[in-house]
Amino acid sequence: MPRPDDIYEKITQRIMDDLRDGTPTWQRPWATAGRAAVPLRHNDVPYQGVNILLLWCAAIDRGYVSPHWMTYRQANELGGQVRRGERASHVFFAKTVKKRPDGSEGGPAVDDEPDVLHVRRAYAVFNVDQIDGLPERYRVEITEVNPGERQERCETWFANLSVDIRHGGERAFYAPADDYIRMPPFATFRSPEAYYAVLAHECVHLTGAKHRLDRDMFKRDEASVAREELVAELGSAFLCADLGLAPEPRADHAPYIASWLKALDGDPRAVAAAATQAQRAVDFLHGLTARREP
Repeated sequence: MPRPDDIYEKITQRIMDDLRDGTPTWQRPWATAGRAAVPLRHNDVPYQGVNILLLWCAAIDRGYVSPHWMTYRQANELGGQVRRGERASHVFFAKTVKKRPDGSEGGPAVDDEPDVLHVRRAYAVFNVDQIDGLPERYRVEITEVNPGERQERCETWFANLSVDIRHGGERAFYAPADDYIRMPPFATFRSPEAYYAVLAHECVHLTGAKHRLDRDMFKRDEASVAREELVAELGSAFLCADLGLAPEPRADHAPYIASWLKALDGDPRAVAAAATQAQRAVDFLHGLTARREP
C-alpha cells in the first residue's frame, strides 16, 4: 500500500502536469453525458475532498463511466468479483483518535480535545466497471436531464443561499468589504454551465469571510492569493458535480492557470490542503441552502 505522502505528491504532480497542458483536471471531458459525477462509495455515500480528485483522475485515465467505487471485500460481499489483472486506485481514510501516553492510538476523539492524533491512511478501491457479478442497481444508466429543469434547479439552489449577488459589468468577483458577489449578466456567458461555474467559484470565496469559515483570505501576498484561487476553483468543481454540471473554463483562463501552478509549486500537500478547504466551503454552502429548502 502506498504511503499517504506518496499519493499527495502524485496527485499534486498530476494536476500540475494537466495545468501546464492547459486543461485543469477538473475541467476534462466527462463520460457520463457531459456531466461530472461525484464519486460514490458502494453505499452511495459521496467521497469528499482530495478523494474526489484522485478518483476523477483514475476515471479519466482508464475510461470508467460508473461513479461507484468499492474495496475488494465489499465487492465480494455484494456477490461481485474484481476481474483478474485489474489495477486498484487509492483513496484516503481519515479519523481523529485519542493519543495514549505511549503515543499510540486510542479510541475516537474530537478535534478540540487535547492530545489527539489525526490519522490518515490509504486504502485500495475498484471502480464498478472493473467488477463482474454486482447487483443490477450498480449498472450505469445515463439519462440526460432536461436543460431547462437543470437550470431551474441551479437557480433555486443559488437563490437559497440568500447571499447578495449583483449583476453588471464585465468582471466576476467577491467584494469582502461589502460582502457581495458581482457577476456579469447571465446573457454574456457562452452557456448556463459557464455562468454557474463562475458563480460557484465566487460563492466559495464568500465562505472565506471572517464571519463564515475565516480562511485568512485577506492576506494579499501572491502565494496566499494563489492558494485561495485554487480553493475556489476546486470548490466550484465539487459544486458543479453536485448540481450535475460539467465545469467550464473561465474566460480569464490563462492567468488562473498561472496562479494555480504558483500555489502548487514545491508543496506536495498543496492539492490535498486546497481540496480539504474547498470541501468545507461546499459543505457550508449546502448548509445554507438546506435551511431554506421546503
